[in-house]
Amino acid sequence: MSKIAQDIILRPIITEGSMLGVSEKKYTFAVAKDANKIEIAQAVETLFKVKVAKVNTLNVKGHLRRYGKFEGYTPAWKKAVVSLTEDSKTIEFFDGMM
Repeated sequence: MSKIAQDIILRPIITEGSMLGVSEKKYTFAVAKDANKIEIAQAVETLFKVKVAKVNTLNVKGHLRRYGKFEGYTPAWKKAVVSLTEDSKTIEFFDGMM
């Protein structure tokens, strides 16, 4: 069963640290936990019509959170930092955030 691009790229990560990479054509996304680097690269190329140079991934552990006397962990998720080629155009969505 092949996954479509929208199932792989879940949402963009908009933080102060991730926005520093935008000037270097590095974009950060939350991705499906079972997606590999090749699938992520193809999904970004399909959705945003850009050329991907490389993909770095990391698994983010859930953080311990308390609510009164109850405590639990936030969900674990997977993050991908996608680097575009020099001749590729930028992703317009992130340009609006700057």
